[in-house]
Amino acid sequence: MEPLARQKLAALVAGMGSQAQVARALEVSPSRVSRWLRDEEPDRDNLIKLESVEFALSRLQATYQRSTALKWLYGFNAHLGGARPIDLLNRGRVSDVLRAIEADESGAYA
Repeated sequence: MEPLARQKLAALVAGMGSQAQVARALEVSPSRVSRWLRDEEPDRDNLIKLESVEFALSRLQATYQRSTALKWLYGFNAHLGGARPIDLLNRGRVSDVLRAIEADESGAYA
């Protein structure tokens, strides 16, 4: 894995609290996350998911504590039509999730 991608993965593990949580977020096995941290490269789709979740969590942690940020990612969100942000991130809908984060930051109601 490219050093920057490995750094993002390590940051995501730190931000989520464990490799198992990252695996759950990215919809991969925990052993896959472990291999990515050691020497394996994720495929393009998983790399995009990794970068998306890492960016969204980082953005959320600028406003919320880790536990609240994780609840936000896994909770049903009115700004997203009742969808869970983590599910949308895994489907490549990063811009939708970022708009929801911005709406929360501005105090907008859905």
